[in-house]
Amino acid sequence: MEFRILIVEDDPIASAVLTRVIAKAFAGTVCGHKNGFEAIADCAAAVPDLVLVDYQMPGMNGVEFIRRLRQDARYEHVPIVMITAANSRDVKIEAIEAGATDFLNKPVDPEELKVRARNLLRLREAQLKLADRARLLASEVEEATDRLVRREEEIIWRLARAIEYRDGGTGEHIARVASISRIIAEELGLEPEHCRNIYLAAPLHDVGKVGIPDSILNKPGKLSDEEFTLMRRHVEFGAAILTHGDSDLVQVAAAIAAAHHEKWDGTGYPGNLTGEEIPIEGRIVAVADVFDALCARRTYKAAWDPEDARSEIAASSGTHFDPACVAAFERGWTRVLGTLSGADVARTAA
Repeated sequence: MEFRILIVEDDPIASAVLTRVIAKAFAGTVCGHKNGFEAIADCAAAVPDLVLVDYQMPGMNGVEFIRRLRQDARYEHVPIVMITAANSRDVKIEAIEAGATDFLNKPVDPEELKVRARNLLRLREAQLKLADRARLLASEVEEATDRLVRREEEIIWRLARAIEYRDGGTGEHIARVASISRIIAEELGLEPEHCRNIYLAAPLHDVGKVGIPDSILNKPGKLSDEEFTLMRRHVEFGAAILTHGDSDLVQVAAAIAAAHHEKWDGTGYPGNLTGEEIPIEGRIVAVADVFDALCARRTYKAAWDPEDARSEIAASSGTHFDPACVAAFERGWTRVLGTLSGADVARTAA
């Protein structure tokens, strides 16, 4: 390995001796500076592997130079050797506190210089190899995490589409509900990871429909009171499927499945929760789910124009929906319109 070694020494003879000894002993580049200001400027451009600095220099002494160098995070582990003719204990303590790694006394013994420099450069080499290994491991962990995230997303979307197909849909409804939910969450200012979890969990809002008989799910006409009571149990089934999850994502999905039919005024189901008793995730998906359901064409109803559906959402603020979620929906209206593409909605978004 070739090293870059910096020498900061105002005495030209001492600088020449140090440079000659170092250049003969080690492969690499030796850079010399006669004062600390020039050296600081050089160090800002390129990080050396070893620094030799004299204590007594005009303008900026060696201790101040070390102190300034250590303020740069890149120099946290670079070995710095203080060269001094002073045997003062106070000077050495001050230098150590500033960040000096080692000391050499003037006049410098060439053999001692080579031995100390060799040991410090070996340490530096080991540190660099360890840092490279750490970066490689971090990259591998990040790559593995990304693979897990992609698999997690794929499983969720495939499961959600299976549920939607069973309910007679095309899978587009869940995609739009997910996108609109994320828009609302972002407009509310939720943390990015929370917004992502809501986006991924929203497609599972009707997962409990796997427990509803096909005769009810696929009935073309109006449900009887008994059938509607059973249909409402999909919320209960969904909560049971997703509850007690270990991951944040599954916990968010459980909250959505259990609460997306609750209403702000307490007239929803299954728990007749009111206001902020309803989890924020459920309040968000309630807006997205109803809006898209209004805009979607079904065998039992025509699709609403998006502007009419928007007006219905606004009119239900404070009764069915959380006013803050409705306001966020309004702020993101242009983006919401962008989600309404497909054959089963009233019109293609402008």
